[in-house]
Amino acid sequence: MNIYFFYLIISILAISIALGLYRLVKGPSVSDRAVALDALTNVTTALLVLIAVLSARFIYLDVALVYAILAFIGVVAIARYLEGGL
Repeated sequence: MNIYFFYLIISILAISIALGLYRLVKGPSVSDRAVALDALTNVTTALLVLIAVLSARFIYLDVALVYAILAFIGVVAIARYLEGGL
């Protein structure tokens, strides 16, 4: 693939991370911060997959999968805590 395509994707992911961090810090409510944290974990997972493709080291795909599962469990725990279930 064209390397400029990967540079474009990395740029978009970097902008997404910056916007997510802004919402995480300046979120008006705790639930907004939880959604921003979930978005950041998704972008980080996409970044790990991109690193796996670029470096041709597919161990990063396993790391991305484990990271996504742990992030999902964390977001569910945060949502239950905010709902009052924990």
